[in-house]
Amino acid sequence: MAQGKPITILMADDDADDRLMTKEAFEDSKLVNDLRFVEDGVELLDYLKRRGKYEDPESSPRPGLILLDLNMPKKDGREALKEIKADPNLKSIRIVILTTSKAEEDIYRTYDLSAASYITKPVTFAAMAEVVKVLGKYWLEIVALPGENNGGSGGGHG
Repeated sequence: MAQGKPITILMADDDADDRLMTKEAFEDSKLVNDLRFVEDGVELLDYLKRRGKYEDPESSPRPGLILLDLNMPKKDGREALKEIKADPNLKSIRIVILTTSKAEEDIYRTYDLSAASYITKPVTFAAMAEVVKVLGKYWLEIVALPGENNGGSGGGHG
């Protein structure tokens, strides 16, 4: 049962209700991942670059997956995505867009910027729980993600 520890998931979303619903959906799905939250693109980049209150790696572990809302204050998800993917130290982090925007332009643009998936944010808890279950199955069980501590050294369980 040597599976390593679950990846940290960082959600960037300015909507407190959406953050709470996501947290509850994770609990409901029995996902044991470390789920953390930031409220805008500025905070997201501070977290990833370990600036300000996120300086300590113990309290701000590198995420293996980012759930990114596009419409946020200060710096929106589009700008944040562009900056993350332009940074050689951060670009390997998988980013799933989780947003209310259904604009085709946003979908194309975020895929052009190397977003891993684009999911339109569900409005009900049941639908959100379903999205989290699918996310959990795909991103947290099936896909092998490059991690800070698991790069290169043996133990390949297929």
